[in-house]
Amino acid sequence: MIFDLARPLLFKIDPELAHRLTVRALAVSPRAGPPKTGPLAVEVAGLQFPNPLGMAAGFDKDAEVPDQLLGLGFGFAEVGSITPRPQAGNPKPRLFRLVEDRAVINRMGFNNRGADVAETRLARRSGRLGIVGVNIGANKDSEDRIADYEVMARTMAPYASYLAVNISSPNTPGLRALQDEDALSGLLDAVIDARGANTVPIFLKVAPDLEPADIDAISRIAIDKGLGALIVSNTTISRPILKSRQASETGGLSGAPLRDLAQQRLRDFRRATGGAVPLIGVGGIADAADAWARIRAGASLVQLYSAMVFEGPGLPRRILKGIEQLMQRDGFASIAEAVGSE
Repeated sequence: MIFDLARPLLFKIDPELAHRLTVRALAVSPRAGPPKTGPLAVEVAGLQFPNPLGMAAGFDKDAEVPDQLLGLGFGFAEVGSITPRPQAGNPKPRLFRLVEDRAVINRMGFNNRGADVAETRLARRSGRLGIVGVNIGANKDSEDRIADYEVMARTMAPYASYLAVNISSPNTPGLRALQDEDALSGLLDAVIDARGANTVPIFLKVAPDLEPADIDAISRIAIDKGLGALIVSNTTISRPILKSRQASETGGLSGAPLRDLAQQRLRDFRRATGGAVPLIGVGGIADAADAWARIRAGASLVQLYSAMVFEGPGLPRRILKGIEQLMQRDGFASIAEAVGSE
């Protein structure tokens, strides 16, 4: 209700400022506990998720409000992307709200306050309940990006429920080249070694703009390295037909227009992995039907972000209620039973 009242004002101001105000509002809101385990519980990579719905990386870049996000009903929250050193990101404006398309274009460029700030915050919440993943990246000007991922894995492993290796952002030049087979294998070996004794699961976030050979290669590597999950997918640099005047802005497109592409990529990775690696579906999920379709297509977990821009903080609980109803309608006793059942 409060969001419904505030929405017209939020949509009149700069999208990045609106986002900052939202994070600050969450930061000072009462902290509710994480959701309790119920009929939507699912196990992935040895972690017990109370429900399959998570907040994707990008909303809480600096680990300011993970517990408040869990309090909204999310079964898990992913903070970041975080880089070793602080960086300002790309020049503004760099975030565009495409209202007519229920979409967002961003070219943020991994703007964040760096590993030290995030580590302090995550250390402060150590011991609290709730699954909080840390999405790690490399600095734009780094001479050795694999070394950056090593630093981040070593730094964040003690505080993360899982590490999400992000090589799929279109807004850091050359980053997606790490999805190439040889580069990816070396990167993951480095990250796995850098965890040390903190053997938290490693998830890999991939782009939707992949060729079939890329999908097959990434899937082989994910199986070989024993990854905890593949996150499918990040934003797209492709452009379907859009209505909004900002449609020509460069950057990654997310929201409703990404849904069909992300759904197909999930099916592609399900086929390529043969179900041997858990999948996390993200991209264009805006309601329970979208989330359920992704689960039926092979996702053990789902994430959203852009839909919150348009639907507000009540969205997670509405989606979870709808997923439970759809699960009962289709005769499944658990999320695990429904995964890949389409």
